[in-house]
Amino acid sequence: MKKNLVLLVILLGAIQIVSAQEKNSPLTISGYAETYYQYDFSNPLHNKRPGFVYSHDRNNEINLNLGFIKAAYNTEMVRASLAIAAGTYMNANYSSEPGVLKNIYEANIGIKLSKTHNVWLDAGIMPSHIGSESAISKDCWTLTRSIGAENSPYFETGAKLSYSTTNEIWTVSLLMLNGWQRIQKADGSSVPSFGHQLIYKPNKRFTINSSSYIGNDKTDRNRQMRYFHNLYAICQIHNQWGVTAGFDIGLEQKSKGSSKYNSWYSPVLIVRFKHSDKLAFAARGEYYSDKNGVIIATDTPNGFQSFGYSLNADYHILPNLVWRAEIKNLESKDAIFLDRDNNMTKNNLSAIISIAVNI
Repeated sequence: MKKNLVLLVILLGAIQIVSAQEKNSPLTISGYAETYYQYDFSNPLHNKRPGFVYSHDRNNEINLNLGFIKAAYNTEMVRASLAIAAGTYMNANYSSEPGVLKNIYEANIGIKLSKTHNVWLDAGIMPSHIGSESAISKDCWTLTRSIGAENSPYFETGAKLSYSTTNEIWTVSLLMLNGWQRIQKADGSSVPSFGHQLIYKPNKRFTINSSSYIGNDKTDRNRQMRYFHNLYAICQIHNQWGVTAGFDIGLEQKSKGSSKYNSWYSPVLIVRFKHSDKLAFAARGEYYSDKNGVIIATDTPNGFQSFGYSLNADYHILPNLVWRAEIKNLESKDAIFLDRDNNMTKNNLSAIISIAVNI
C-alpha cells in the first residue's frame, strides 16, 4: 500500500512537468491514477475479491487500482512509449513476472515501414489487442471490468505488424506473442503465439472489431493449443445513447496431442446514457461459461457458470477528473463465492466508488 501511495504522489507531481512541455515536442509526459473503495457484501476473509477478479480486487479498503507515469515519443517514422506503474491491478496481473518487470505497464518501440502508407512494426510490451475494455477504467463505460475482460489478456509482449487505410476505416494487425498475457514466456515453452486484429470503423459512431489468439501457454511437455476469438461492436446510436456488444469464445486441447477440446464463452452487453458532458450512466449484463475450468477453475460439478449485472454512474468534476460509482451482482450456478465465515454462496454483491485523473 505504501509503495502505491508513493507512486501516486510522484504521478501527481508530474503535472508540473506536463505543463512545462513545449507543444511541438515529439516527447510527451503523461500520467494516470485511480483510487477506489470497494465493499463486497460477502465480506470475504483477507479483504480479497474472488480469484477471477484482477482489477479493483481489494475489499473494504481504500487503495490505488492503477497509477502510472508514461513517456511517449512520436515522429513521422518512429514512435516509442515507456510507462512505469503500481497499484492493485499491477499486483494481480503481473504476479508471475520477475523483478522490475512487475512494474512495467508499457514499453515498446515502433517503426513506420513505408513513407507513403500507414504500415508500422511495433515491438515490446503493449496493451492487448483483445477486447473493448482496457486497464484504464476512466476510458471504459463501466467502473469495473466484465468477467470476460478480466479473464482475457490486458497486456501482451511481442511484435505487431499493422496497416491502416488512408481514411482510417480499416485497420489490420498481425501479431507474434510470448504468450497469453505474459512478458516472459512460460518456462519450458519454445513456441511463439500468434494473433490478429481487424477493425472496421466507417464513421465516428460505429466500430466493429475481430481479434484472435492462437498458442500454447504451458511448457512444451504439457503443450495444449489454445484458440480464442473476441468479437465486439460499439454503436453510438445518437449523442446520448450508446451500446457495446461483445462475444468471446475459446477452445483448448484437453491434453497434449488430443483431438478433443474444452471450451468457454462469454457474451456481454453494455448500454450507456450520457445525460450531459458531466453526467453519464451505464448498465451491463454478462454471462461467462467455463464448465471445464480452463480459465476459471472452481472444482465444482458445473464449473464456472455465472451471470453478472451492474449499474454505474459517472460524474466529471473536471474534464480530466471523474468520480464513479457502481453496484454489481454475480449469480453462479454453483456455490463458488467465499464469505467471512468460510461458507460458499451462489451470489456475490459488491459496491464500489472511485476517482480517476489523467494528466
